[in-house]
Amino acid sequence: MQTKFYTPHILLQEFVNCIMVIHAEVGPTSSACPYPPAPQNSLFFYINDRIKVKKEGTTEFVEQPRSVIVGPQVSRVMLDINRSHKAVRVGFHPGGLHRFMGIPMCEMIDSHFDATDVYGNEMALVNERLQEAQSFDEIKIVIEEFLLSKVKTLKQALPFDRAMLELMRHNGNAPIEQISSLACLSLRQFERVSKERIGLTPKFFARLVRFSKAYRMHENYPELSWTHISYSCGYFDQMHFIRDFKQFAGVAPGTIEKDLQKAPVRLQAELRL
Repeated sequence: MQTKFYTPHILLQEFVNCIMVIHAEVGPTSSACPYPPAPQNSLFFYINDRIKVKKEGTTEFVEQPRSVIVGPQVSRVMLDINRSHKAVRVGFHPGGLHRFMGIPMCEMIDSHFDATDVYGNEMALVNERLQEAQSFDEIKIVIEEFLLSKVKTLKQALPFDRAMLELMRHNGNAPIEQISSLACLSLRQFERVSKERIGLTPKFFARLVRFSKAYRMHENYPELSWTHISYSCGYFDQMHFIRDFKQFAGVAPGTIEKDLQKAPVRLQAELRL
């Protein structure tokens, strides 16, 4: 599997965390991978085979469009990446997708949208250019040009956005009162703005950030014990660790470990949040 991360253009860095390009050729065995929620809204582009997604509580995999806007996710999905997986992931900073689209994120929880339905022919042209790109660097240029064309219509940045970045830097382990103070908001205002800009309450978002750190650590270092991982990520109570795992991964830690052993690739091991 080839993966390359790009630091976005300087005019994009205020709301875009990174641009990730990935290419994986999967063998004839199962191509289904578990994908728990991560605390980063994204814009995905599928250049070769389009992936299929199966949501919790459903039985069928549904093929996705070439370009997909993914809002705040709180539930695990299964991804069938097919045989030739070549994709781009634009990862937004907290509040970044809200600024980019102007939509309250609480309306996008566990939802995804065909980006062509939002941006029309402009997005169709982006998808065509990605099909023609000959290298990862060319792919990055196409993506950046599209994002740069939207900079003038961005919603205003707020102290809230920087405060939530600080919460992520602490892996969700900072006092909410401290983060609300950095956001220059009362606790009640902080919760209201949080639901609008990231779709989740601050405490729930902090739990998701902490869980994601633990899950990605396991994908990267499967030899580490769950006890070691839980304490490293700020869990000082195994009960809370297991509770978060069951909520976000849908299963206990031991079960997700078995699921990953059968998966052809580990899709979150190299995520940068």
